[in-house]
Amino acid sequence: MNKSQIIELYSYDDWANKKLLTAISNLENEEFVRDLSSSFKSIRDTMVHVLSAEGLWLSRWIGEQGRTQLNPDDFTTYTSLAERWDNLRNKTNKFLLSLTEEALTQEISFKTLKGVPYSLELWKQMLHVTNHSTYHRGQTVTMLRQLKKQPPSLDLISYYLRER
Repeated sequence: MNKSQIIELYSYDDWANKKLLTAISNLENEEFVRDLSSSFKSIRDTMVHVLSAEGLWLSRWIGEQGRTQLNPDDFTTYTSLAERWDNLRNKTNKFLLSLTEEALTQEISFKTLKGVPYSLELWKQMLHVTNHSTYHRGQTVTMLRQLKKQPPSLDLISYYLRER
């Protein structure tokens, strides 16, 4: 993958996150935190996981050490989640603008949260992050349906055909 493709993919990721966050903003707080028995118990917990993972990977790429997962209990309202996402979006955009073609092909070493070391090309790590987020956004869409809410269409083709 080249820089323009990565930027396009992250543009889609940001678009999908924003659309889903907008849908979630209409929930009552009780619905936001309701246990719906998914991989993560609630919409809040699932979206905090996505935010946490995107932030964790970015911290690895920019050389920040010691980052851990976010605690869903620290996000008592939708607003607290949305504000944190805005901060991450700004940091991510800054990183994307600084990328070079060469950097994308370089191996970046990292440790999992359990301390297991790995090394993988940056573009592969970046592709993983967007794929991971897509997976959990799909779970959130299902949880919105369980709450009898109309979720947004987040398909990549929707982004390309209608939303750009």
